[in-house]
Amino acid sequence: IEKIIIRLDASAPGTDFDMMTALDWKDGIATLPGSDIRVQGFNDINLIISPSGQQAQAVGSVAVGTCPEEGTSTELGRCKTCGHSGSLSSFLQGKFCSPFVLQKSFLLLQHGEGGIVLMCWCDDAVAVVTTAPVKKKAWSWPAYLEEEKAVAAPLKLFKEHQSFPQSRNMFKVGMKLEGLDPCHPALFCVLTVAEVQGYRIRLHFDGYPECYDFWVNADSWDVKPPGWCEKMGLKLLLPKGCRDGEFNWNTYVKNCRGQLAPKHLFKSLNTSVTPSGFRAGMKLEAVDRKNPSLICVATISAVVDNRLLIHFDNWDDTYDYWCDASSPYIHPVGFCEDTELTLTTPAEYKQPKSFSWEKYLEETGSQAAPARAFKQRPPHGFQVGMKLESVDKRNPMLIRVSTISDLEDFRVKIHFDGWTEEYDYWADADSPDLHPVGWCQKTGHPLQHFNGSSSEPPAPPGQGCPTPGCNGVGHIKGPRYGTHYTAVSCPYSELNLNKEGLVPDRLSGERPVTLSGPPRHRRTESLNQTSAHTPTGNSLEPTENSLQQFLHDSVFCGWEPPKFQQCWEKHGKLLPEALGLNAKTVAKWNTEEVATFVRKLPGCREHATIFRNEQIDGEAFLLLTQSDIVKILSIKLGPALKIYNCILMLKSADEE
Repeated sequence: IEKIIIRLDASAPGTDFDMMTALDWKDGIATLPGSDIRVQGFNDINLIISPSGQQAQAVGSVAVGTCPEEGTSTELGRCKTCGHSGSLSSFLQGKFCSPFVLQKSFLLLQHGEGGIVLMCWCDDAVAVVTTAPVKKKAWSWPAYLEEEKAVAAPLKLFKEHQSFPQSRNMFKVGMKLEGLDPCHPALFCVLTVAEVQGYRIRLHFDGYPECYDFWVNADSWDVKPPGWCEKMGLKLLLPKGCRDGEFNWNTYVKNCRGQLAPKHLFKSLNTSVTPSGFRAGMKLEAVDRKNPSLICVATISAVVDNRLLIHFDNWDDTYDYWCDASSPYIHPVGFCEDTELTLTTPAEYKQPKSFSWEKYLEETGSQAAPARAFKQRPPHGFQVGMKLESVDKRNPMLIRVSTISDLEDFRVKIHFDGWTEEYDYWADADSPDLHPVGWCQKTGHPLQHFNGSSSEPPAPPGQGCPTPGCNGVGHIKGPRYGTHYTAVSCPYSELNLNKEGLVPDRLSGERPVTLSGPPRHRRTESLNQTSAHTPTGNSLEPTENSLQQFLHDSVFCGWEPPKFQQCWEKHGKLLPEALGLNAKTVAKWNTEEVATFVRKLPGCREHATIFRNEQIDGEAFLLLTQSDIVKILSIKLGPALKIYNCILMLKSADEE
């Protein structure tokens, strides 16, 4: 039946079938997937080429192949369509008894478990041809690079910690270890392996919520075996409930029913140490990594192996970072003066222009790091258009197919293939989050790729995230939730695009810490006004500390504090259920407790289910703005105002 042109009868069964989706159309000609059959047209399904490559001919409204000449055969045959017997010499193509049979026929395409079924009906018989199942072509780097006419970033451009590992990831869930807090780089903390994915591990702070979990590579320098801090003379920040001087790893693991991570799993312990001229306490000039336009007065607060801990004088440790002697972010004393750049001075200098390194070193009793200790790093060698695999910083559990879209001397701009430019981000060329093509396959880590229509399989009906390209994996609250279904919880939604990185500080639990974001004003212009740092010295009075804290909240929090102090007692009469609560208490609530709280608010009973369905817990509840409640949660203005005012009152209770 593959050579017939058959008119699709409108009254025939199966005419509801969508031909556009069943066939692969190109230039008006369609191909039946899994076969050599090609057809043309919509109402008339005209067969163009048969599997044997012979041309079909049109006969009226029915097309048949060339009929064999009469008398060429006296053998009896059976019609392939209706089953009637007759002389093969009279059969069309030796298969069909007559064109009149075909004129009564129609064609039906339908999907079956085994593939696409092609059927031809006539008076009393059905001929069925089942094509092979259409298998989805597996995605591969070689095919993708050829299709995109692109090149992979050469392996030689990647550092050892970025390239293919030489051993397997042997960490197991439940293992205990010591590691750096990425938000407080000066602090080593007690951590537990919460998840293992390929050559990466998700680490959990013992005694704290999962929203603070973070991912590292198994060979990261930032993780150390239990007891390392004690051996190195460094302070280990203990979990809640543990007292300094009484902590013992063996006892702790026994009580937790955990397991000590074996020393042989930590590759950084095998790193050879190269002597350098750097010593703890030395002064230098360093770039603020969160505000790269700033070069500030800094101190080397620690030297461990080949790494230096950089601390900005009179600022808190959230701006600290580790680097090596070749880092492009550290410079010797006098660098800014020699290059005619502005040096950001410590907070106590009201007139930065009067700052003198010679005087400052004398006042602090310190010495400058020798210029010979600084090593020059060669250019990275990456080029725009090169392909690689990169961690998605908005959803760190994922690694995506990426392209280098822009370059700086020591940084590259990462673009996720198939996504818009608003998700691009800058990364250091030696970042451990960048890997060569094939790294995920080599280490057994899933790779998120764009297949031309969507980057992920479609979500089940009613559960899909509305954000284009997002398949519902991940959550704005971090690893606490593995999936999401709404824009409120989506790490990629426009709503959360500018909130990214804004989380409550793990140690204070009161003020947010901006992990990343747009550059702020220069410190030299904002020391007395909008600085986000907290001085560690005695240079500022307590009143100035309070002022800086208030200004920090007004600039960097996800909500706007009221212009005038609201009276708790007055507004508490309108919302009696809010009395006796504060933000600290509410932040610990789960989704059900938030829904119960909303249900008890006057006139908000019917909206409680929205908070439950959106999986909004206490921390997420406190981050909601009035616009979020109205536009995203679709709650009417009246109840939305009550809920939002209640959130403001909870925050005000903390301040009082």
